[in-house]
Amino acid sequence: MADFGEILSNIGEFGLFQKLTLFALCFPNVMQSFFIASFVFIQSDPERHCNTDWILSADSNLTTDELLNLTLPREEDGTFSRCQMFVPVDWDIGAIKEYGLNETAGCQNGWVYSNTLYDATIVTDFDLVCDKTNLMELIQTMFMAGVLVGSLIFGPFAESFGRKRATQIPAVIMFIFTVTAALCPNVYFLLVCQFLVGIGGGGYRVNCIILSTEWIGASKRSWGACVTQLFGALGQCILAGVIYFIRDWRLAQLITAAPLAVVAIYIWFIPESARWLLSRGRTEEAKQLIVKAAFINKRTVPDSLLEKPWFYQPGQAKGLGCIKRKAVGARWKIEIKEAVNKGGIQIIFKSSLLTRYFFVVAFGWFSLNLATYSLYLNMGSFGFNVFLTQFMFGAFEMLATLLSIWLLEVFGRRISLISTLLTGGLSCMFILAVPKGYAIAVTSLAVAARFFLIWSGPVCAVYMQELFPTSVRQTAMALGSLAARTGSFLAPMLNMLAVYHWSIPTAVFSSFTLVSGALVFLLPETRRKELPESADEAENKRNVTSTTTDSSPNQDSTKL
Repeated sequence: MADFGEILSNIGEFGLFQKLTLFALCFPNVMQSFFIASFVFIQSDPERHCNTDWILSADSNLTTDELLNLTLPREEDGTFSRCQMFVPVDWDIGAIKEYGLNETAGCQNGWVYSNTLYDATIVTDFDLVCDKTNLMELIQTMFMAGVLVGSLIFGPFAESFGRKRATQIPAVIMFIFTVTAALCPNVYFLLVCQFLVGIGGGGYRVNCIILSTEWIGASKRSWGACVTQLFGALGQCILAGVIYFIRDWRLAQLITAAPLAVVAIYIWFIPESARWLLSRGRTEEAKQLIVKAAFINKRTVPDSLLEKPWFYQPGQAKGLGCIKRKAVGARWKIEIKEAVNKGGIQIIFKSSLLTRYFFVVAFGWFSLNLATYSLYLNMGSFGFNVFLTQFMFGAFEMLATLLSIWLLEVFGRRISLISTLLTGGLSCMFILAVPKGYAIAVTSLAVAARFFLIWSGPVCAVYMQELFPTSVRQTAMALGSLAARTGSFLAPMLNMLAVYHWSIPTAVFSSFTLVSGALVFLLPETRRKELPESADEAENKRNVTSTTTDSSPNQDSTKL
């Protein structure tokens, strides 16, 4: 049988064509890191007090200390209230000083901020303090909800309309609403923009991995997921520098949008997945792309692929089970075998084996994202320098991804996922044993935990692609990504449980990660095995490697 893996072996499994496509698809993930990481820099609780300039109408020569003493109540610790003020009165300054003010109320004219790390943040621009503090968590949650919805919408969308279109539309959405977010006049409009940015980000991330991976041969397939993660880690390192030098959130948003404008232009020239085109019966388009890829890779396409047309037999349903060759004189015809992958997502859930595979990987992906984002969004409470912690997170994520690229092919998927989930979960659990006040120890354990959890992320993405047939691969990937995004979505809400006890969030996500690591023992190894084209292959032929060839005596010596 000549499957798509054999075609790739002829035109190049990871040549210049694949590298250019992979780079172009991964580059936007540098900017995607900004969407999540920027929350760390805008949710701080700045020093502040109510704006009480009303008293200056009674005496414009008051010093700052006098103004605060006359207009602000004090807390039990002796500091000025951050959320209360004395109710303004129509008295002269002498009467105010003699009798004082007693009636208090919430801030009526906004706040005055001091000793802030940043020039302008969402918190200070929209006064998300005191009774509006929870709006900051709501902004995070809306973004995560958008990512979840984007994965849910554009995953199945890619099965019907193509990987290319499902990548282009989210890229444009990201650009438009990143710019719009920078111009938001109020927090409620910002909530809508963040939700739509999340939709674009979630839809793009899940589809760019599949589109790049389906062009890459079995020996380098893990690069699709790992390089995507690598570019995201690079973005986190860059973010630490950008926010350090540019401390205005609106300007930072516009800087983020600038590269996305370039992406929104070149994304229309990205090639479609030939594997998907074949599965939809669009063989001529697939053949043109295969020829183009071979040309860029400086490889020769066999004459048998070019001289004879690809065709369907009458009454045949569209779909690709495999490509079958028949000898006709000295040439070969390429036929499309009758479709065997009908039923859509039901293919996964009709099989108890595929269902088990799906839930094990999806639960692992959910758990690691719950832990990763809970740690990340709680970075400011570690007590260590937030800029340095951000850079360390990004740098160690890059190292984890580079190791993942290499060790996925050395040790395989199964051992890699088990070891990283269990080690990451144990590192999170050890945080509970560190007494409060040991910022360096807590930060070190958090960085170590995140290192292993980030390492396990690409493994889940690779596993989800290699366990399921072409007809539902993108749907499985989308649902797996949906599980991961659900973990991200729940992370801010899990962190809110710290008001009851600081250890609750850590205990929860550590336990989930350890359980998911243990469940991975139920998965098979898929290293260097060709992507399954049918449910039968996914269930019964996991032992067939990418090097398997048809040994028929009539087989042409030239692979297709």
